[in-house]
Amino acid sequence: MMNKKNILITGSSQGIGLSIAKHFANDFNVYITGRYKEKLEKLCNENNFAGYTDIDLFEDNSAEKLFNRLNINIDILINNAGVYFYSPIEKMSDKDILNSIKLNSIAPYQLIKLVIPHMKKQNWGRIINIGSISGVMGEANASIYSMTKASLIGLTKSLALEVAQNNITVNIINPGWVDTELINNENLEEDFSKNEIIETIPQRRFVTPEEIANTCEFLISDKAKTITGQSINICAGLSLGF
Repeated sequence: MMNKKNILITGSSQGIGLSIAKHFANDFNVYITGRYKEKLEKLCNENNFAGYTDIDLFEDNSAEKLFNRLNINIDILINNAGVYFYSPIEKMSDKDILNSIKLNSIAPYQLIKLVIPHMKKQNWGRIINIGSISGVMGEANASIYSMTKASLIGLTKSLALEVAQNNITVNIINPGWVDTELINNENLEEDFSKNEIIETIPQRRFVTPEEIANTCEFLISDKAKTITGQSINICAGLSLGF
């Protein structure tokens, strides 16, 4: 594992993002982001993270604001922040649709645009986008979410070609149902229970956040330097049907 590269993980105050941040805390300068300063400060103190930036990625020009506050070069970018709306399309508000596009598609693109110059200059970089199995298969009543996550797959493949000769790899991980705070959300329980979800998964288990972090570790390592532009499903078989 490389030593003390700067790694930025968006949406890292909980769930998958926080698990990834903790996983890398001893070997990298880990920078986390989220909306709540007090929580981020507490997490930094508890986990030996290098720093944090409280930012709302729904805001206009949020990517530039984030980089101006960090004021460091990023060697590894993990675009994890995202938003999920479960609703029939005719009931989705314009605000929710625009926010989905802004956070799930535009923010990752803008952040990548800012990190690429440094990566090209040093002839090394790693970019990992956290997508969703919904972007691979589609999901009823989550059409906007599926659309935005599918856009990340296209971005990943095209960008990987664009920077392949600069020793920069770009990959996307598409989790299925992950055992995070979302699974225990009361609003989610109104639509389907944990037991109902389990019945749709071939392995009859949730993916753990640590399994996502382990895959990130591999993709960042030199062992995976020839793996780029790949869409990797970590879904306990969900993408195969049931």
